[in-house]
Amino acid sequence: MEETLRRHIEEIIQVTDEEFNFIASCFSSRTFARHEFLVRQGESVRYTYFVVSGLLKLVYLDESGKAHILSFAMEDWWETDFFAFYSQSRATMSLQCLEDSEILCITLPDYRRLCETLPKIEHFFLRKATSGHIASQQRILSLLSSDARGRYEQLLKRHPSLLQRVPKTLLASYLGVSRETLSRFSS
Repeated sequence: MEETLRRHIEEIIQVTDEEFNFIASCFSSRTFARHEFLVRQGESVRYTYFVVSGLLKLVYLDESGKAHILSFAMEDWWETDFFAFYSQSRATMSLQCLEDSEILCITLPDYRRLCETLPKIEHFFLRKATSGHIASQQRILSLLSSDARGRYEQLLKRHPSLLQRVPKTLLASYLGVSRETLSRFSS
């Protein structure tokens, strides 16, 4: 798992063996089974997660009990309820495995220690956060300005592997369409 993290980091910054050993010491590795929760809505959020292998979904359950899928996270993606993680408050969303997953976890104190000790890793995290922010804005714009077929085509273009890995019911929820509508698009 550590080799995957190093490769991921070195796409943005270079680190020495000594620096990477320190980085790796700030993470713990865990495996999660399909359907297992990493974060549950209403609970405290101890970690941010780096997906080594597997697939996760981030879900908001509204007051009426309807589930809204905010995102999917696959290999080389970072995910958590970021607001709850950084503010050390209760989760407003749940993070659940759609596949058996290998995950690297980092706590907020370890994240801060890592950034204070190794300033160039802050640059790495800034680039990752910026990329995530851009993706979130693009998703919001897609929901506001594209019709259902347009949202489907954008998903197909940006993340074609999700169509094979995610059940159609969940993809339909993510796109804000019915399962039947999604089936028409994919046929």
